Amino acid sequence: MSKTEQAKDKGKGKEAPKARKPSETTVEFVASLAEVLVTGLFIVTFILQAFEIPSSSMEDTLLIGDHLFVNREQFAPPTRGVRHLMPYRDVHRDEIAVFLSPEQPGLFLVKRIIGVPGDRIHLRDDVVYRNGEKLVEPFVRHKREPNPYTENFPSLPPMEAYGVRNRKWAQELPSHMQGDDIVVPPNSYFAMGDNRDVSYDSRFWGFVPRANLIGRPMFIYWSFVTPDDQYEMRGIGDRLGFLAHIIIHFFDETRWSRTFMPVR
Repeated sequence: MSKTEQAKDKGKGKEAPKARKPSETTVEFVASLAEVLVTGLFIVTFILQAFEIPSSSMEDTLLIGDHLFVNREQFAPPTRGVRHLMPYRDVHRDEIAVFLSPEQPGLFLVKRIIGVPGDRIHLRDDVVYRNGEKLVEPFVRHKREPNPYTENFPSLPPMEAYGVRNRKWAQELPSHMQGDDIVVPPNSYFAMGDNRDVSYDSRFWGFVPRANLIGRPMFIYWSFVTPDDQYEMRGIGDRLGFLAHIIIHFFDETRWSRTFMPVR
């Protein structure tokens, strides 16, 4: 074997050392984690909000125990400088919205927007007429005996016998009527639940101010079978008891088919 061949054989056994990838330092790891947490906190604080359905007023579109993510930014007043970057817009007719109750401060409600500013609305035999047009609403459910006041709104006076407890609305309602219709004023909305016979909505407490809008529900991220009166349970014992129930029955009482279901 020649010296040249021997040198080649020796070279075969030696490989060029690979460049070692520098390991992430503790400071870099903490910085990366902080970046993720800040981004997530920004999204949860300013863009998305978790919301739980507490009542049956939106059945069967939304069920008690549905947990939603709400887009808080879409209906917000446009912010100067980013108005062209964010998808700001007004709420549309027949769209579901989350808003603060005009009647009870601090209470979040979810209803369908039936009327926008300028719309003329009335109900006859539980059918909604908007600007003279009969609406086709496949999402509406009737699960109880109808209330004559809500069934033919606003032809009957708002009385406590019909469930109207809001005296301010009872006095104000006639001023918004034109003929058989109620007219939605500027910067306001008329909202009703899909479960019409049990929904406590604009027919009982009036219009939703534009400033009360929180956002648009996007999708259900989790749904759990929940008693009708659970949202009324305020005691620590009741809350801990239901939390224990969730832990025990998480798999068999979670409505898996509703996970990631879009809200329409």
